[in-house]
Amino acid sequence: MGIDLILVGKTDSAEIAALMADYSKRISRYARFSVVFLPDVRNAGKLPVQIQKQAEGEMILRQTAPGDYVVLLDEKGTEMRSVEFAAWLGGKLTGSARRICFIVGGPYGFSGEVYARADAMLSLSRMTFSHQLVRTLFTEQLYRAFSILHHAPYHHE
Repeated sequence: MGIDLILVGKTDSAEIAALMADYSKRISRYARFSVVFLPDVRNAGKLPVQIQKQAEGEMILRQTAPGDYVVLLDEKGTEMRSVEFAAWLGGKLTGSARRICFIVGGPYGFSGEVYARADAMLSLSRMTFSHQLVRTLFTEQLYRAFSILHHAPYHHE
């Protein structure tokens, strides 16, 4: 099974990109992992929010396929401790899905069609983070989950 992290827009910060690359390399020791960057919507600043979300949603949905388990990183999602997330991920990895797609949307969230396609929603916190920062926080948590599942000496509890 593979895991894809689908992101709307490029990563603007070299520091964030470097951290993501480091954690991506670490995750790849445990699973096939890739990061998919979708382009920013053209002239997004001049578009109404709903039109921007719709355009982003169409790009996101083109990246998913039947049989994928789609997880939105969303403020309305379920919050889990790291060990709970690891257990949840372990269950999904042994499931029937061919790929798990974790998706970070743009600054205004997801379109209704993307919410309808989602199999699950996860929240990293009740606090709001920039969608740029969420990328790094989530890749670190994904690596942490694999380290917990494999009893590696990364997570301490």
